[in-house]
Amino acid sequence: MPLDMLRNAFVKGRYGKAAMVSSFGAESAVLLHMLSQVNKVAPVLFVDTQMLFQETLDYQVELAAHFGLENVQIIRADEFTLRRNDPFGRLHLSDTDSCCDLRKIAPLEAALTGYDTWVSGRKRHQTALRADLTEVEQEGSRIKLNPLANWARDDIFAYFDRYDLPRHPLAAKGFGSIGCAACTSKVGIGEDPRAGRWRGSDKDECGIHFEDGKIVRPAA
Repeated sequence: MPLDMLRNAFVKGRYGKAAMVSSFGAESAVLLHMLSQVNKVAPVLFVDTQMLFQETLDYQVELAAHFGLENVQIIRADEFTLRRNDPFGRLHLSDTDSCCDLRKIAPLEAALTGYDTWVSGRKRHQTALRADLTEVEQEGSRIKLNPLANWARDDIFAYFDRYDLPRHPLAAKGFGSIGCAACTSKVGIGEDPRAGRWRGSDKDECGIHFEDGKIVRPAA
């Protein structure tokens, strides 16, 4: 059960020092609400790529206050590194992987230094690449927990309704998965929730999630 996994991580300390990583995206409220029932002072790492929708930034503040989360940490790349590698904020137009690495992967990896475990909100239903997702993964020296791995979209919707959770304002406008504004589009009928991410390319993951230390790519 997700709550048991969160209690083990953030109350009983069975996985060592743990943090939750949240995008404060379309489905994030479910896991954040569960965390608030378990430990309101548990660290929640939120990577602000400085290219996010304003609605996401506002939603982050709203959810943290609504759930009483006391330890949300805003993670950003330092300004010198951004000016050196992406001075005009246009790197995503030529090299999305490098942009994700600069603005998301490297800052998060630095923030996770000293943590033994991190918790993600990934689910099997989101993409074909996540179809075999397990609840507990070993990622290098760290453990990654995916408490909602087995949840279907209907489970997510039912939980939102049951607890009357605040919804991301872009979800009602057709955004199934919400990342950076420049690389996120609306999802069409019948598409999977992440179809609007990096549309028109073979990229399906920002690079935070790896297999054998490599960014996952779909087969040709």
